[in-house]
Amino acid sequence: MAIIVEDVDSVEKLNAILHDYGSYIVGRMGIPYRDRGVNVVSIVIDAPQDVTAALSGKIGNISGISVKTAYSK
Repeated sequence: MAIIVEDVDSVEKLNAILHDYGSYIVGRMGIPYRDRGVNVVSIVIDAPQDVTAALSGKIGNISGISVKTAYSK
């Protein structure tokens, strides 16, 4: 998952959701992009498709955050 955080006030909600799905998270990397005023978070998860879709949906519903998900076969 690629997550773009444009509103730092939303980070607490994002972290709470990621904590709830922590058992599925393989790795996480955050990169502050100060020139653009955003943070980029990359999440690698190993989960069934329904769990992945639920996580993506919950993240996508947070104001100030965008998410895109890529699936492997």
